[in-house]
Formats: sequence, C-alpha cells, structure tokens
Amino acid sequence: MTDRQLIILAALNMIAAVGAGAFGAHGLKQMISADLLAVWQTGVLYHLIHALGLFIVALLAARYGASLFTTAGLIMFVGIVLFSGSLYILALTGTRWLGIVTPIGGVAFLVSWALVAWAAWRAA
Repeated sequence: MTDRQLIILAALNMIAAVGAGAFGAHGLKQMISADLLAVWQTGVLYHLIHALGLFIVALLAARYGASLFTTAGLIMFVGIVLFSGSLYILALTGTRWLGIVTPIGGVAFLVSWALVAWAAWRAA
C-alpha cells in the first residue's frame, strides 16, 4: 500500500467516523438505550482518533518511505474495523458475544502504534 492509498483510506475513515458520530447523535439517540449509545460513542471516538492516526502514518510513510509505516497503517485500519466495527454492531443489535472481538481491535491499535515507534527509530 502506498502513502497515497493510506491517505485515501484515512479520508474515507474520517467520512465514516463523522457520519457515525452524527448518526449516533441524531438518529440513534431515540432508538437505543443510554448504555448502548455510550458504546456507540466509544466506537466513534476510537474511529476518529485512529482515522487521524492513518493520516499521520501516511505522512510519515511519505517522508521516510519505510514499509513499516504502511504496515502500521494497515494494522491500524484492521483495528478500526475490529474495535469500532464490533462496538457499532453491539450498539445496534445488542449482540454481546461481539465483545470478544473488541479487544482484538484494541491490540491491533497497540501493535500499529508500536510499529510506528519502531519505524521511526529505524528511520533515524
């Protein structure tokens, strides 16, 4: 994946995250419980943060050209899908067994940021 493709992926994730936030604030408020709305909002928060993280990773990849940065970006995207995606589905359906997927997404976030640190260390 190129740095340009990462930027496109980041932008698409920002669109999705902002849309999910707006949907939660305006559409879901009357449809789900306060507890499930809080779950949705957590998904949106991590989605937004890591979509911005994808932009950072893309810029670092463009600057340093290290393939570890692009690997970090892909793992970060997997984290968004698993972490935020599982929380979105949980909030919409109440399906609790998806709770097992959420921590896997969290670990993907941790791994992606560790790879960013490692790639920066190696690029020096």
